[in-house]
Amino acid sequence: MARILQADVEEVKSRTNIADIVGERVALKSAGVGSLKGLCPFHDEKSPSFHVRPQVGYYHCFGCGASGDVYSFLRELDHVSFTEAVERLAGRAGYTLHYEDGGPAPETSGRSRLYAANTAAAEYFRTQLLSAEAESARRFLGERGFDAGAAAHFGVGYAPRGWDHLLKALTAQGFSRDELSAAGLVSTGQRGVYDRFRGRAVWPIRDITGQTIGFGARKLYDDDQGPKYLNTPETPIYKKAQVLYGLDLAKRDIARGEQRRAVIVEGYTDVMACHLAGVTTAIATCGTAFGPEHIKVLRRVMGDDSAAGEVVFTFDGDEAGQKAALRAFSEDSRFTAQTFVAVAPDGLDPCDLRLQRGDAAVRGLMDAKVPMFEFAIDRKLAGYDLATVEGQVGALRAAAPIVAEIRDELLRPGYERVLARRLGMDPTAVRQQVQRAARGSAAGAKHEEQHPHGAPAADQEVSTRVRLADLPRSAEVALERDSLMGVLQYGHRVEPELLQRALAEPFRSPALEAVRESVASVADRTRVGWATSAADAVREPYRALAGELLMMPFPARDEAGAVASATDLCRRLIVRGIEREKNELLGAVQRVPADSDGGRALRMRLRDIDVERMRFAES
Repeated sequence: MARILQADVEEVKSRTNIADIVGERVALKSAGVGSLKGLCPFHDEKSPSFHVRPQVGYYHCFGCGASGDVYSFLRELDHVSFTEAVERLAGRAGYTLHYEDGGPAPETSGRSRLYAANTAAAEYFRTQLLSAEAESARRFLGERGFDAGAAAHFGVGYAPRGWDHLLKALTAQGFSRDELSAAGLVSTGQRGVYDRFRGRAVWPIRDITGQTIGFGARKLYDDDQGPKYLNTPETPIYKKAQVLYGLDLAKRDIARGEQRRAVIVEGYTDVMACHLAGVTTAIATCGTAFGPEHIKVLRRVMGDDSAAGEVVFTFDGDEAGQKAALRAFSEDSRFTAQTFVAVAPDGLDPCDLRLQRGDAAVRGLMDAKVPMFEFAIDRKLAGYDLATVEGQVGALRAAAPIVAEIRDELLRPGYERVLARRLGMDPTAVRQQVQRAARGSAAGAKHEEQHPHGAPAADQEVSTRVRLADLPRSAEVALERDSLMGVLQYGHRVEPELLQRALAEPFRSPALEAVRESVASVADRTRVGWATSAADAVREPYRALAGELLMMPFPARDEAGAVASATDLCRRLIVRGIEREKNELLGAVQRVPADSDGGRALRMRLRDIDVERMRFAES
């Protein structure tokens, strides 16, 4: 297979802003000169330790140690090959790749073919919505308040009745049956290979970057024996536990809106209704309950390192909706943002609410939200007869663990009073029961901490790596550390001869010396990505340290100040080396006769050193 020319690999990287690629998955905010930060997409965290430096094209997480360039980011997060990553970014940049020996482009890899098949299927379904047969689908949408413009905005389409319309259309475009099966677009049975979606309204499900990865389909005909909603099965690119429908449309407003609010609804039409009514941060799960993986995805988009954000769950007022709310409550502690529940009057979902009462009612639903804790308490109390002492005691025992889950020491007393009022009981008795529940929860957590199931091998490996926090605290080490930070981040702006002279000075810290050796070995520091290559080339166990040095916020007000500081640090390294040589020569002078040739040469060298030191010290 022909390989992409290395010059093209570098050119595509130079044309790609890593902050744009990362920013599609992670909400980034300024973290100092030339640095951005957000919640790490590679491990679960509540405070951002993931940093991106666009000017060097590098990312690094100070929590888990993940680091690399834009290609490694795509490879790790999207599980694509190196070639796929380069091809994807080249297509994004509109750059034509060239291959070794002038050979043709290699066949597109498996995952790329799955993306392409889903994209082609989405276009096919969309065009079919205009067909005569699709009248039932258009009527279905119209009865729910969605016109042709709304359908086009969300990409809604129609899957024709019959067994192999999509199969024939996509095989004619060059897709194999194996590819279509792997994409979840066709199934295999006694009739052979046939379309998975038939006679249904179809919604394309897109990932956070807007690529179509699957579909959700709603049946339209009475003779359809399948489920009401049918989704794409699990595929290499579609993992329902990680997918949130509408997130590609909502992410910008979720991350940058004044309220930083995400609204969780239950279905595709609810997402459409909310967006059309002006609640443009609505998203939904795809055929599964809202769970931990969804939370990780959403938290990265929200960047909720403070309590400023809101997550509002909307549920039907029926028993199933209440159970869904309580399941969401069990995950509440995973959010830093405040969580709420909004149930529409008469238990209407957002789509029906918009139909019956208009857009303003959907927007007003947000004003009717109640805190998740309050909602969960009320649901627990609903199962008891509070007119009896036995009912009050049972309700207290059921609801106390919910209040005990409140970690905010300012909030918990307030909810203890709320519970006491709901029960008509003495607040002191309620507080005591909550405290007992909290002690029981703490004991369980301690037991889990003492008897874990075992740390992942990756975590054990990370713990052996040398990190910045492991370095000794001394003025010498601080100078070497700060100098490497400056060189890695702004070395391309430092005068080349000065930089090379500074990097020639050996370091006293073994860990920092390993990084210096790698940085000093780079021949061309004007090349885009040279610093990332140097950091990646550092030998273990010091590679993570190099990544931290590359990503640590450099103390400066602006880039000009950072360049000046990096230059000054290089001079200080040179002066330190000169002073070390001077001290060695002074010792040698004491051992050599002053009138000998050796003595005279040493004194001449000392004079030269003093001049040289003064030149660098006063620069």
